[in-house]
Amino acid sequence: MDASARVLVTGAGGFIGSHLVAFLKERGYWVRGVDTKPPEFMESTADEFELLDLRRWDNCLQATRGIDHVYALAADMGGMGFISSNHGTIMRNNALINLHTIDAARVNGVARYLYASSACIYPEHLQEQPDIAPLKEEDAYPAAPQDGYGWEKLMAERTCQYFEEEFGLATRVPRFHNIYGPKGTFEGGREKAPAAICRKVALAGDGGTIEVWGDGEQTRSFCYIDDCVEGIYRIMQCDYSGPLNLGRDDMVTINELVEIVSGVAGKKISINHVQGPEGVRGRNSDNSRTREVLGWEPSVTLEVGLTETYNWIEKQLASR
Repeated sequence: MDASARVLVTGAGGFIGSHLVAFLKERGYWVRGVDTKPPEFMESTADEFELLDLRRWDNCLQATRGIDHVYALAADMGGMGFISSNHGTIMRNNALINLHTIDAARVNGVARYLYASSACIYPEHLQEQPDIAPLKEEDAYPAAPQDGYGWEKLMAERTCQYFEEEFGLATRVPRFHNIYGPKGTFEGGREKAPAAICRKVALAGDGGTIEVWGDGEQTRSFCYIDDCVEGIYRIMQCDYSGPLNLGRDDMVTINELVEIVSGVAGKKISINHVQGPEGVRGRNSDNSRTREVLGWEPSVTLEVGLTETYNWIEKQLASR
């Protein structure tokens, strides 16, 4: 893809968006970043950074002006604690962001549009056991996501399909599977499980105890941020317009996640299982189509990624 293209990254103040801006700048792109806030943990390297609320149509027109490619990552989201208790807020905010951004891209003649979807679109009944079959892209239908977050993501995927069919806007759709890594939210209620566990272990003494929601036997696969931004870029470049899983395909339980982080920290940690939102019981990515289309899949192991993540979070906490 031509590096002379002018690129917009929405959600550029967020975790994935800020890393994506840096990735694209390293490859020579002119980048405009847009968000309601600047990045919290890194200086944005975007050529322009505009503070805009993309729930508003006029702001979306402003954001997409003079742009060739849009990476649409902006969303109101967080970990299970936030997603499970803010269905209406998430549906309202994200539906407005998604519809206004893609329509503004159409009006302003954007050539290519990537929408960041999520594994949360997959039906809940396929994720009711810890040892579950990996999720294939076609498993999304018949639709039955667990939360409002999954429903609005699925609606936006269909919007991309229809805009490509009716208006000729080339669309690309990665489905993220639990992205984690340094320079992301690790406290406050919106953090994901890896960051939360890294924070808890860092704050605990050797021989200490941390809390985990549920029995800890719920399973997930986790994808490191460097693999995520590489995958986003490869999906934007490819000729395939259907959704593609973007995640690792090796599942671990949350209890095993604690074990790995404890090993990185060099601490003996016990777990106190408490009541709390667990999400689906099991989720894993089937990467068959991703490998077929891209000739690539995420490769950073959980041990390597969690080492980088834990060391960064520990440093943030120690500096206070």
